[in-house]
Amino acid sequence: MVSVLQNVAIDCADAYELARFWSRVTGRPLHPEDKPGARETQVLLAEGPALYFNQVPEAKTTKNRLHLCLRPETSREQEVERLLGLGATFVADHRNPDGSGWAVLADPEGNEFCVLGGESDRTAVNS
Repeated sequence: MVSVLQNVAIDCADAYELARFWSRVTGRPLHPEDKPGARETQVLLAEGPALYFNQVPEAKTTKNRLHLCLRPETSREQEVERLLGLGATFVADHRNPDGSGWAVLADPEGNEFCVLGGESDRTAVNS
């Protein structure tokens, strides 16, 4: 027997607003029953587990021990700019001159995530 991964849970101060941010990041909808002020919300991903946002009273205090890594359909640079425009903040630069590497960003509540190279970035590195 095995267990199936149901969702990735993210503790947060405002479940609905953080889920809205991640809905825009992924281009995927919120659960149809989610409304402003909801203490629990979900972003329904096309494949795999849902992103589940759970409102908690305590603030984030340290670096994430688990984080999401995004592979954009566009280039990494275009995606970083798009995400910054949605409200993400730039945390760390691990991009290499040859186009490999990643950028670390944080969502509006400070949860870090990585933006990896897109297909065009990987093609340029392998050329």
